[in-house]
Amino acid sequence: MLERADVSAATWAIVGGRPPAEPGAPLNVPLVAASTFIQGAERIYSRNEATPGWEALEALVGGLEGGEAVAFASGMAACAAVLQQLPSGARLVLGDDCYQGVAGIAEAGARDHGWAVERLPVADPAWPDRAQTADLLWVESPSNPLLDVADVAAICAAPRRPGTRVVVDNTFATPLGQQPLTLGADLVVHSATKFIGGHSDLLLGLAVTADEEQLRLLRTARGLNGATPGTLECFLALRGARTLPLRLRQATATAQLLAGRLAAHAAVTRVRYPGFGAIVSFELADAPAADALCAATRIVRHATSLGGVETTMERRAAHPGQEHIPAGLIRMSVGCEDAEDLWADLAAALG
Repeated sequence: MLERADVSAATWAIVGGRPPAEPGAPLNVPLVAASTFIQGAERIYSRNEATPGWEALEALVGGLEGGEAVAFASGMAACAAVLQQLPSGARLVLGDDCYQGVAGIAEAGARDHGWAVERLPVADPAWPDRAQTADLLWVESPSNPLLDVADVAAICAAPRRPGTRVVVDNTFATPLGQQPLTLGADLVVHSATKFIGGHSDLLLGLAVTADEEQLRLLRTARGLNGATPGTLECFLALRGARTLPLRLRQATATAQLLAGRLAAHAAVTRVRYPGFGAIVSFELADAPAADALCAATRIVRHATSLGGVETTMERRAAHPGQEHIPAGLIRMSVGCEDAEDLWADLAAALG
């Protein structure tokens, strides 16, 4: 049987989670639309025991990240399954620019369970020091939407107080950009709604760990909270993940080109791009200018979320709770369209 260590990440994205190569077997894991299974085997009820579609997706993503994956109904469900393990009075460190859903869980934990929550700049060199005082460090790198980059390797390698865990949200970097578990992180989370699914047609989350006890806790939380992914969603996410290396290669090359041209445009006051990945954030003079740009493009769609084959953008400061974001900042998720077509569309809209 082919193992993850036998092949590259690009090849594993194609071959991981496939059915056994037997005569007459399907190439893809069939979509099993069943909640209940005949008694007498380990698989009984799909809220507690994974369906074949979950298992295949988990095998693929777990292999890419270097651990065991657990699929959830959404990225937020995966995040909640990790954060709800914190006891009352726990100390949690978050980036100052992190996903608003995670910030919302932290605020609720501070209010209801007495969590001490510290918001630290994502690129702050003090992160490794917090491993001696915090119960959990939640690292999102690159951050959303300012694209600040943390020193994930230094944070994961820092000496820790016993019981301290490091969790890395790897949604933007993807497993092809970094593998935090190999650096020493305890858990990795993904909104598979984004790059892993890649087609803006599903909600799904993943948590990945190399620790057996954490794996048990994640699976228990999924079953008890009913945060189980749908059969169709897993099928679609698995199909989308097969092309992740190709999509990301195309989108990254285009993002690099667009970031350079935007930086040279007179209407753009700042470009935020870490040099890798498919997300480019850039700033215009003010909110009206950014809103006008979002309304004027013909190829780039004005929509939230990210990671699809189509290029989308939005003014993030228009959302509640984003007061730290410059008013004219646009987060653009670069897709797989022709790069010159995208630039022509943006240039015409910028004027």
